[in-house]
Amino acid sequence: MGEEKILCIGLVCLDIINVVDNYPEEDTDSRCLSQRWQRGGNASNSCTVISLLGAPCAFMGSLAPGRVADFIVDDFMRRGVDVSALAWQSEGVTPCACCIVCTSSGSRTVVLSDTNLPDVTADDFQKVDLSQYKWIHWEVFVSKDVARNFGYNSAAEALRGLYSRVRKGASLICAWAEKGADGMGPEGIVVHSDAFPPEAIVDTLGAGDTFNASVIFALSNGKNLQEALAFGCQTAGRKCGIQGYDGIVVSG
Repeated sequence: MGEEKILCIGLVCLDIINVVDNYPEEDTDSRCLSQRWQRGGNASNSCTVISLLGAPCAFMGSLAPGRVADFIVDDFMRRGVDVSALAWQSEGVTPCACCIVCTSSGSRTVVLSDTNLPDVTADDFQKVDLSQYKWIHWEVFVSKDVARNFGYNSAAEALRGLYSRVRKGASLICAWAEKGADGMGPEGIVVHSDAFPPEAIVDTLGAGDTFNASVIFALSNGKNLQEALAFGCQTAGRKCGIQGYDGIVVSG
């Protein structure tokens, strides 16, 4: 029997990524520096990072058969991600996102076509042997956007305000871009890690997913919350300095 895997549940989509030197003005024609197809989606991206970090992982989410799905599955397999828990849908279309990555600012702008593809169901879970996983990830991290939507102006403020909503004994984590990330465990103490920005910001697309995956990887390997936050910020910082994900792992 192999090592237990980390299962990420959520969205997978096709990202069509246009890299530009300056963000295009409305109602103009312009050329991009490069264009590529990339497997995207929050849980899907986290699987990529977990695999690159060296942990066995699996993805669970919905796909609709077709050429886009073929590309996505091939890329999952290239990364060594287990796709046996995929939920194939007979209706709907696999989502697609058009992404603009601006090299001069490092910004990423995403327009998602999220169609009527059904989500996974309780019946889908009943078909899966959950004992093969040591960690199952749903979106329980609090993003900066969600925190602001609740009226909070910092990660620490969001954690103190939202912690009562989570199950007893849980840890709650909130990243705040260039200000780093905070976490709170059951003892009620907020711990913090500064950000680790690269020399030059190249591509921030998927930085949050990279942070989440790296924190999960660290926690699942016995690191404490402080150590996991620092590792997540370090890895997310490296990701912001490169195109895509290859190169986020530093050997030695």
